[in-house]
Amino acid sequence: MDNFKSGFVTIIGRPNVGKSTLMNRLIGQKIAITSNKPQTTRNRIQTVYTDSGRGQIVFLDTPGIHRAKNRLGEFMVDAAERTLKEVDVILWLVEPGSYIGAGEQHILEKLKRVQTPVILIINKMDTVEKEKALTYIDTYRKVYDFAEIIPTSALRGQNLDDVIDSIFMYLPYGPRFYDEDTVTDQPMRAICAEIIREKALHALSDEVPHGIAVSVDEMKQGKGGMWEIHATVVCERDSHKGIIIGKQGSMLKKIGTNARYEIERLLEERVNLKLWVKVKKDWRDSDFLIRNFGYRKED
Repeated sequence: MDNFKSGFVTIIGRPNVGKSTLMNRLIGQKIAITSNKPQTTRNRIQTVYTDSGRGQIVFLDTPGIHRAKNRLGEFMVDAAERTLKEVDVILWLVEPGSYIGAGEQHILEKLKRVQTPVILIINKMDTVEKEKALTYIDTYRKVYDFAEIIPTSALRGQNLDDVIDSIFMYLPYGPRFYDEDTVTDQPMRAICAEIIREKALHALSDEVPHGIAVSVDEMKQGKGGMWEIHATVVCERDSHKGIIIGKQGSMLKKIGTNARYEIERLLEERVNLKLWVKVKKDWRDSDFLIRNFGYRKED
């Protein structure tokens, strides 16, 4: 198809600006996990949007760009920043405001070093007065030559057609990278592990979630179509283990029930989910354990 466009688009921004929510809404399916805690996304996640008449967009949802405090943090920032030079279009997500903070200034410096077209997405516009939109647009228009500036609400699905239209304007003509029905390159095990981590993020208090990882140790489909999934929630301290398990196992049961419900919707089959909790002290500073939990630099 001569008029078919295809290319790679990275979604960047500070932690917690709504990158995963935006990507899930754009492709119409939940792939990236979301929570109101920073650093929810740890790996680059590829998802695919195909419009058979126009083209194919491969989205990279990256970890938030922030100042790293440990080896996992360094890995996450490196994963996000490396994508800037590898893609055809950059979507930069910011929250509405007339002041550009240090976190945004840091990202601006990175963007000034690349030639890639940057579309600025001012997200969460449903939380502010409409008449202030022009002020926020003006604030950012003065500091960088953006290809487009689009005010949106990923949560409410506002102006997302404009985002897709703008991306297609800047994509090169090219072949289809994935089949039309492909939505992500993530293996099902990885998606299930992330769903369990998301439910733990939602259920646990602030100090615990950063220090957890989830590995799916076993995943097989038995007779009658039912899936058997065994997973381990890894934390950094004995005290955290107690919080994750909860009184008489109540917290772990809550995490497991919520995760099982969502995994069943994803697999469209019944699931028997068994969770264990293990302590691996300071795993976020261990290159071996970071790799072991699926956070690989070469991805």
